[in-house]
Amino acid sequence: MAGEFIYLLVGLLGGLVMILIWRAKSVPRDSLTEMENRYREANTQTALFQERLQLTQVELLQVKDLLGQKTSEGHQLLQDKASLSAAVEQFKAFADRFKTELESEKMTNQRQQEEIGRLQRITSEFQAGNQYLQEKLNTQKAELEEFRRTSQLEFSQMADKILEEKVSKFTEKNKENLDHILKPLGENIEQFKKKVEETYDIESKQRFSLEEKVKELMEQSNRISQEANNLTNALRGQAKKQGNWGEVILESILEKSGLQKNREYKIQATMQNEEGQVFRPDVLIFLPEERTIVVDSKVSLTAYDRYCAAETKDEQEMHLQQHLASLYQHIDDLSRKRYDELTKGLDFTMMFIPIEPAYLLAIQEDQNMWNYAYNKRILLISPTNLIAALKLISDLWKREQQNKNAMEIAKQGERLYEKIVGFLDTMEDIEKHINKTQETFLKAKKQLKDGKGNMVSQAQKLKSMGINSDKMIPEHLGGEEDQVD
Repeated sequence: MAGEFIYLLVGLLGGLVMILIWRAKSVPRDSLTEMENRYREANTQTALFQERLQLTQVELLQVKDLLGQKTSEGHQLLQDKASLSAAVEQFKAFADRFKTELESEKMTNQRQQEEIGRLQRITSEFQAGNQYLQEKLNTQKAELEEFRRTSQLEFSQMADKILEEKVSKFTEKNKENLDHILKPLGENIEQFKKKVEETYDIESKQRFSLEEKVKELMEQSNRISQEANNLTNALRGQAKKQGNWGEVILESILEKSGLQKNREYKIQATMQNEEGQVFRPDVLIFLPEERTIVVDSKVSLTAYDRYCAAETKDEQEMHLQQHLASLYQHIDDLSRKRYDELTKGLDFTMMFIPIEPAYLLAIQEDQNMWNYAYNKRILLISPTNLIAALKLISDLWKREQQNKNAMEIAKQGERLYEKIVGFLDTMEDIEKHINKTQETFLKAKKQLKDGKGNMVSQAQKLKSMGINSDKMIPEHLGGEEDQVD
């Protein structure tokens, strides 16, 4: 901007010089000299002006630097102002919200104060009314007590007669209704009590007798094992007899297990697969929820008997291997029948080995046999194990029956509750009828003696008018001693 000003000034001076030169050609010499003097003076002024202009430019640059600093400070101030403005706006918003909440609280407080005032006024009114009603009630009680004392004798005979007729009929009818309601209610309560006591006794007996039952079953198992040893000589070499004997042992254990035949287990039940092939396992044991376990007896006696009779270790080892091979053969044969696929039962079949020592010998000498059988869905089981398993199954059935009894108890309780509710409803009806009878009696009493135009006063008027009748109204009902208006 300063440069443009200088150029403009130089242009003006140049123009002025040209004008002066042009005028010098047409003016006198004196005038020209004067003009030259002015020109020199103008140059001098111009030089001074240029110096001042340079100083001014320097000052202008300083001012420009200062202006830049001020501009930067102004930008910073603007940013600070924006931040302050945002903070102010937030504060204003908070203040507005606080003001709104304060106004709301004031209005709520005002409404609460108004409600408190209204409730206080209502309370005062209630207290005044209550005091008035209490005074009136006390007065009415005194009047009622006086009336009761004076009218008890007068209306006793009439009340007795009316109530005797009404109450006798009402009592007989309601007695029949109450008997009809309370009799089945009492029967249901007694049944419920018996059910609870029976369930508790059964469960207690089961808990306390479990140990004795297990001991008894263990003794039975030992006796069975002893009997099995005694029968060994009779069964040697006869596979069919051995099989029948194993089935007899199995059935004997089942009979003593507490399970009921043909209800919780079946002997020689017939089964058929999808190809029509018929199977007849030794025993089907039923579990709750329609589950079934197949038990098949397998006797391996010959090799075991030879093992027991062997005199040398080599002979024992040979017969032991024969005994193990026989059991493996029974496992494979039973696995191929796939009994577990023919029922809705568990995914295994029990292979019952009736001779406990033979079972223990095989398990001890070949520890892999049990896993081998289990992988083929065969569960090897001895008399001792079978007794314990049957005891568990028996307990399952007992718990199933207890659950059914509990459901029956719940149903009995529900019916009992409904009877009680019905009884309470009937009692409420009885109360309503009694109140209604009382109201009817009081109404009849008022019609008879109280108020203007009551029946006694009208009868007295008729009597005073000359009606011929030898009968007199009793004095306690307002007879001749009462004054007729």
